[in-house]
Amino acid sequence: MNGSMGRSDAISAAEFHRAAGVSDWRVTATGPQAVFRAGTLSEAAALVPLIVAAAERFGILPDADVRPEGVVVRIPYRSEEGIPAAAPAFAAAVSQAAAALGLVADPSLAQSIGIYVAQHSGADVRPFFAAALAYEPLGETDAADPLRCGPQLAFNPISGDVPARGRTHIDVFVPADRAQARVDAALAAGGRLVDDSHAPAWWSLASPDNHGVDIASWTDTDG
Repeated sequence: MNGSMGRSDAISAAEFHRAAGVSDWRVTATGPQAVFRAGTLSEAAALVPLIVAAAERFGILPDADVRPEGVVVRIPYRSEEGIPAAAPAFAAAVSQAAAALGLVADPSLAQSIGIYVAQHSGADVRPFFAAALAYEPLGETDAADPLRCGPQLAFNPISGDVPARGRTHIDVFVPADRAQARVDAALAAGGRLVDDSHAPAWWSLASPDNHGVDIASWTDTDG
């Protein structure tokens, strides 16, 4: 998603990060997000009305996931146009509110997950997965949880493979300043480096039993 398309109501990830007051935030595949640690559920919940107030002030429709350990706040992509131009102002307001409550941002916890289903070029498996997971079609090739709680699915045709033999891997989208550490941790835990020719945009890794995981950070620096 790229905001450098001549639109006044959308910005890129790079433009978002250049804005003032957004140092707590990172852009992943689902949009900008921040994680604020809390000690109790009530401490975490105290941020919610302030998120709502900022959302109404700046015209943003955020997602907020409240747990006893903290709050995850996302500005989800709701179209293919990019990040809303008002997103930095909203993000800065939420960060200020969190700081006033004593909640500390932890960018190392920011991430989003995508599952990539590689299907035979003659197959279309999206309807099956959408029905089984109660997902909705997204764009031409993807499917998504309508409440944006589960991982996004993407369906990629592959050629030269064996019909009726699908392949699937997981994409983990992390902040650009955390990607190398995540790769190193996965390798130290028994993983194998398959391909780093696209680094630092993404690294392809394999588990000890050869399941695929891509660690991707390109969304955090796009545009």
